[in-house]
Amino acid sequence: MEKKNIDWGNLGFGYVQTDYRYVSDFKDGSWDEGRLTKDANVVINECAGVLQYAQTVFEGMKAYTTEDGRIVTFRPDLNAERMENSAKRLEMPVFPKDRFVQAVIDTVKANAAYVPPYGSGATLYIRPYMFGSNPVIGVKPADEYQFRVFTTPVGPYFKGGIKPLTICVSDFDRAAPHGTGHIKAGLNYAMSLHAIMEAHRNGYDENMYLDAATRTKVEETGGANFLFITKDNKVVTPKSGSILPSITRRSLVYVAEHYLGLEVEEREVYFDEVKDFAECGLCGTAAVISPVGKIVNHGQEICFPSGMDEMGPVTRKLYDTLTGIQMGRIEAPEGWIQEIK
Repeated sequence: MEKKNIDWGNLGFGYVQTDYRYVSDFKDGSWDEGRLTKDANVVINECAGVLQYAQTVFEGMKAYTTEDGRIVTFRPDLNAERMENSAKRLEMPVFPKDRFVQAVIDTVKANAAYVPPYGSGATLYIRPYMFGSNPVIGVKPADEYQFRVFTTPVGPYFKGGIKPLTICVSDFDRAAPHGTGHIKAGLNYAMSLHAIMEAHRNGYDENMYLDAATRTKVEETGGANFLFITKDNKVVTPKSGSILPSITRRSLVYVAEHYLGLEVEEREVYFDEVKDFAECGLCGTAAVISPVGKIVNHGQEICFPSGMDEMGPVTRKLYDTLTGIQMGRIEAPEGWIQEIK
């Protein structure tokens, strides 16, 4: 199979239209059989539920070319489960887990020429999403929905190498207790846009959100979970009912315990103790782990011993091990790798 004529090494992290996408419609209480289409446009009514009341959920994942030339994707069953939970919370119909995984496989397979070659640093980003498609003017759930999957080749999240980030403690709240912070809904990301642009305007790479109830505990950023390393190499991740359960974070926790023999603790993390950690990272699909070198809280700086030049040693081991599993250099736990045949 001949690859597309793309300068893989210079791809950015942006949208490049590929040949096929998957579409399935929900109408009269059931999903249709679904199909692949070359049409990249979505045509909906001006009063569609997604446009009026933001009834939309999505997922993000990647397909890779492994060292031995296979095309694979990483733990798509967990993305299917998370979308199921997101859909239920927004009163949307569940797209069946087995059909979700098959839709991802079919879409990647149809766009195999866009999967970047091994060693290029690039990957094929996969975006499954669902939205209310019929006209809704009263505040209520839509009656009809569309589930879609598109793909786009993307370059490495960090062009020119991984450099630690400087982040700030946000004055905004990301999610309320008992709200929607634990699901991957478009509305959560819409409300984060002003906060992240404010952070950028003030010279910071990202925000640290604290819990809305007490503003004493670490939650997450606008699009990634936190991961901390203690001075005695224990891995600590914040526990909260209002943060998104990151698949990357859950995978890193498993890698820490079962591959690296590290102690792991998932618990409430108070901001007052952040200064005592040796390393800090943000974990998510796009970058796997983004190291954090400095956190600024209204002028007060917390500088991690790992510094501003490179990943800390434990964070680096976690990153190298998980990316090694994803790229086929290290044997994966059973069920983690879905090969696209």
